Amino acid sequence: MNRVKPIAITMGDPAGIGPEIIVKAFAQAPAITAGCFVVGEKATLQRAAKMLGTDLAIESLFEHQIGIEPAHLLPGMLSIYEQNPGLTSTHALGEISAAAGKAAADAVIWAARAALKGQIAAMVTAPLHKEALHAAGVPFPGHTELLQAEAAAFLGKSIHDVPVRMMLANEELRTVLVSIHMSLRDAIEAVSYDNVLQTIRITRDFLHATAADLQHINDRGNHTKRMNIGVAGLNPHAGEGGLFGKEEIDIISPAIAAAQKEGIDVVGPFAPDTIFMRARSKVLNHQIQQGEFDAVIAMYHDQGLIPVKYLGVENGVNVTLGLPLIRTSPDHGTAFGIAGKGFADPSSLIAAIKMAKSLIPQS
Repeated sequence: MNRVKPIAITMGDPAGIGPEIIVKAFAQAPAITAGCFVVGEKATLQRAAKMLGTDLAIESLFEHQIGIEPAHLLPGMLSIYEQNPGLTSTHALGEISAAAGKAAADAVIWAARAALKGQIAAMVTAPLHKEALHAAGVPFPGHTELLQAEAAAFLGKSIHDVPVRMMLANEELRTVLVSIHMSLRDAIEAVSYDNVLQTIRITRDFLHATAADLQHINDRGNHTKRMNIGVAGLNPHAGEGGLFGKEEIDIISPAIAAAQKEGIDVVGPFAPDTIFMRARSKVLNHQIQQGEFDAVIAMYHDQGLIPVKYLGVENGVNVTLGLPLIRTSPDHGTAFGIAGKGFADPSSLIAAIKMAKSLIPQS
């Protein structure tokens, strides 16, 4: 009999809302968080539970228990694995600190290595704070780059040989980014033939891996299964035939043509101000009316993330594509301004846990 491996949820920056939304998720959605445990600091989670006035049981989890069928990961209980057990101090809420950045990064690194070794089925990451990471001396600006480095080291490859992409998704829209965390000027330079083609291939691989899920969605909407990809242009009106820039003609279109020759169902480039509306799925008469595309490739960070977040931050999930592990995350940040005030919304974290579970291969 196959035992179900658990999912690790990293606590995020302990000075932000990560611990709070984790406690809320376990208290409010016990059926969804069943089979999950938290990697982080017990004292920090206890502070969040006390602030929220919940009687949620928070129990310590030891490393030798993680590979055992998780009877201790039942609904109504939050199990936490501590890398430094017995820590009683907590971090000042809403303040950037090297100590908080290091604690957050350490949790991510432990979970990534556990996932790569097959000890856990997936990891869900609460938000990090980039300045706190930098203060802690972490040489990566966020989760995606950190996880890429861990995967490359595990596989014995260079980071260049483990290409990853960021996808933001909800029930209405999926977007995959050609570039992630860099300045807009650098992001434009990153729109190269190789990067666009690589993004199309990585997106294709993800859609093939989740084909059963796509079939399920389409069946509810009475559509046939498909895994087609739409590509956004870089310039206004996708360059308008070269009048507003020639990246579409010189770079993006040739990359799409090459992908099509490989048998990938991809089209574009289309005007960035309309492609997301065309791709959006909608619920009509209790059925899903599928959009034109199963995923949209965006040329840079804000171009792709604004449309998904506008549809509702509480429903968005960040998925890292290209890794030899499953990683999802809420689509919001640490929200230092509201940390400790009790009204952070756990919906995006709950959605991320559900997404992670849906991506775990069924044995």
